[in-house]
Amino acid sequence: MDRIVIEDLLLRCIVGINPDERTKVQDVNLRLVLHADLRRAGATDEIGDTVDYKSVKVAVREFVESSSFFLVEKLATEIARLCLRDPKVERVEVRVEKPGALRFARTVAVEISRTREDF
Repeated sequence: MDRIVIEDLLLRCIVGINPDERTKVQDVNLRLVLHADLRRAGATDEIGDTVDYKSVKVAVREFVESSSFFLVEKLATEIARLCLRDPKVERVEVRVEKPGALRFARTVAVEISRTREDF
């Protein structure tokens, strides 16, 4: 399966269980891997034959920046669900990093892989 990778999508949202995390937006860093059949787009050179990754990015950004979750796992799951709304995306891998979440660690990350059947 072919892949489109969106790397280091830096966004801000409410995510966390501690009281200070519930009131201040925090940085999150996303990596999205959209699995799709890109052969037709490679032959036709037409945007309609591929996943419009700009549209995916805009939808994910709008969603994340207006979200408020306790767990990074839930945020990653809902991002996956959103990406799979595109009928050309057959599987998605989502990595959500929360920089500075742990003392002495640069970041903490959750990585998930989902298909439409998972929802």
